[in-house]
Amino acid sequence: MAKSKTSSSSSSISGKTFTALGNLIKLLPTGTVFIFQFLNPVLTNNGHCSPVNKFFTSILIGLCGFSCAFSCFTDSYTGSDGMVHYGIATVNGFWPSSDKGPSNKSSYKLRIGDFVHAFFSVIVFAVLSLLDSNTVRCFYPAFESTENALLMVLPPVIGAISGAVFMTFPDTRHGIGYRSSDSSNSNSDDSPNK
Repeated sequence: MAKSKTSSSSSSISGKTFTALGNLIKLLPTGTVFIFQFLNPVLTNNGHCSPVNKFFTSILIGLCGFSCAFSCFTDSYTGSDGMVHYGIATVNGFWPSSDKGPSNKSSYKLRIGDFVHAFFSVIVFAVLSLLDSNTVRCFYPAFESTENALLMVLPPVIGAISGAVFMTFPDTRHGIGYRSSDSSNSNSDDSPNK
């Protein structure tokens, strides 16, 4: 009897851990970081920048930073047609991508947590992009030789702090690219079976 309580307790803890890890992966700007890592060496000329390279790299960093923030304000829902649709959370509720919007748009209103998650997502991306070796060589080459310890320590520290915030205060949004879960459909009253 005690063994079944222990096994159910450990499965509950592992379930919560995997859910938190899934939320962390969803909230960190992995797709944006991939695009940045793919384009940055080309745009910075592997760290040997001309003014044109600096201009295009700055645009890339700005667009990717905007993408990180914007993704925190998107959500998905199952429409009346049974298909997954996406939209943007607003102050008044929800701006759906199609006419088949959720029945209860007010449950999708902007929350303070959306801004907190957007802030930390942008911070994670900023640290990863601005301390990238090609970016450092391009924009501030003297920093690379004098502050090598900071370049090595800051990304994991910021990642750990942001990860702790994301796991402590999980987000219920299912942004673009992530399907809404069954629990969010039942909580937000937009299930086609209702």
